[in-house]
Formats: sequence, structure tokens, C-alpha cells
Amino acid sequence: MRELDNIRGNNILAALIAAGCDDLDSHLELVPMPVGKVVYESGGPMRYAYFPTTAIMSMLYIMNDGTSDEIATVGGEGFIGVQLFLGCETIPSRALVRSAGHAFRVDAGYLQREFNRSAPVQHLLLRYMQSLLAQISQTAACNRHHSIHQRLCRWLLSSLDRLPSSELQTTHESIGEMLNVRRESITQELGELKTAGLIRCQRGRITVIDRPNLEARACECYKGIKREFTRLMAPAVVPQVSSGLEQIWNARPTNSTPQPHFGVPTYSAPAASRTVRQEEELFARRYSRVLAVS
Repeated sequence: MRELDNIRGNNILAALIAAGCDDLDSHLELVPMPVGKVVYESGGPMRYAYFPTTAIMSMLYIMNDGTSDEIATVGGEGFIGVQLFLGCETIPSRALVRSAGHAFRVDAGYLQREFNRSAPVQHLLLRYMQSLLAQISQTAACNRHHSIHQRLCRWLLSSLDRLPSSELQTTHESIGEMLNVRRESITQELGELKTAGLIRCQRGRITVIDRPNLEARACECYKGIKREFTRLMAPAVVPQVSSGLEQIWNARPTNSTPQPHFGVPTYSAPAASRTVRQEEELFARRYSRVLAVS
């Protein structure tokens, strides 16, 4: 199965290898993910982190009366189980498979050890956690402020982003459970999209045939979540802050003596030279970028 569904089917796994997890392959187990499989139950223990390759997984918040809201979607771009490297042994939400496929699972102890051992791994996983929190926050606001129609369009688009085709295998009832909306309302909204020529519906299948107009009907949350994920995760490994500064430092005038300072360095020379200003600007730019993603 590794030849058909390899590690690079998941972006985070590939980035972990690039960050220095050289023995990661020996700790992976490829497992089938059938629709409806619950990998974590709310309040239950977590033994593994799951990295989907072809499956799509949902994180659901369960209320006391049994109703639920989907708070995040995870596919080949991420993983389920960020609480593990924060020292948590349980998860407050349910995680289940909503589109069948496969996922690699990794033992919790290995992921915790790599997180504690490697700064690049820490930085990668913390940035992914930040992107996941941004998705959860945006989804909560979306559920509160936007119409069923807008939320449905967002949901369809986010699902397509994690699939190799324009066809989704799902039911009206399943979508209703994810969005905490009555099945009849989902049927009505899908019927409107079908009449408008944006989708084609068959039994258990939804095919998107006009994506640009579907995006036009979705709320701003779809692009907002996507934009934030790209901002945080585009560079797989952030370069060191000191990168590029050594050459400038070595080339600076010898009569410019730096003074102790916390933050952007200042110098005692009355008028800073062009080289010094160049150093300050580069340091400030790189330092602020690291703070933004920490």
C-alpha cells in the first residue's frame, strides 16, 4: 500500500521529514478510513495522531443533547491530534471520517518526543496548530452569522479542496449533521444549486460543475480560512532569524560599536551608516515575521 498511498500524500508528513524526522517512516502505519469511523471520541484517550492521505476527517463539538457542529475539516494538508504535543491525553471533540480513504497513524509518544527534541519540528507543528485554531474560530463565526446557503457552499468547496476530483460521495443527511441543519433544508439548498446549474446530484453523489459561481455564493469564510492556512503553512520550514545577517555584520565599519539593546539593535554612531541601517531593517523584518507565526 505504501507505493499507492505514500507519505507525501500528506503535506505535514512530508514537511516533518524535511524538518529532520529521518526515522518517521518506521513509525507510520497505513490504516483504512471508512466513512463514519470515529478515531477520537469526546473526552476519550488519544493513542495516535492521524495524517489523512486520501480520507477527509471532521472535528465535531458534541452538545449535551447529542447535537453536533463541525468545527474543522482535515485532509491531506494536515492531521488530527494536535493536542498530543501539548501534553493532553484526551480531546474535547469527536473526530470522525466523512470521506473514505486512508490515513497514516503515528504513535503519540513518538510525536511528543520529536516535538520536544527538534526546534524545526516544534515550529512546524505549532504553526499548523495556529492554522487549525484559525479554521475553528472562523467556522464558529460562520455558523453564527451566515445563511445555510452560504455555509453549504463553503462546506462543498472545502471538501473539494481535499479531493482529487469534483465529485463528493455524501448524503443530504450527513451534510445536515455536519452543519447542524435539518436534512430537508439541505435538500432544498442543494436543489437551488442544481437548478442554477452549479452542481449535479445523484444518489449519494454531488458533482460540482460550476466552481467559480459556487465560490461566488459562498461566504467570505471560505477564502479567509484558505488564506490564513496558506500564510502560515506555505514555507514548510522557517529559516533561522540570523540567516543573512552574518555577511552584513562582517562587512560593517569597525568603528561602529553596538550598544546593549533588547529588540532591534541601535548603535552609538551619530549617523548610522548604510550598512548599519541595512542590518537593522533586515533584522526587524525577519524578527517581526517570526513573531507573527510563533
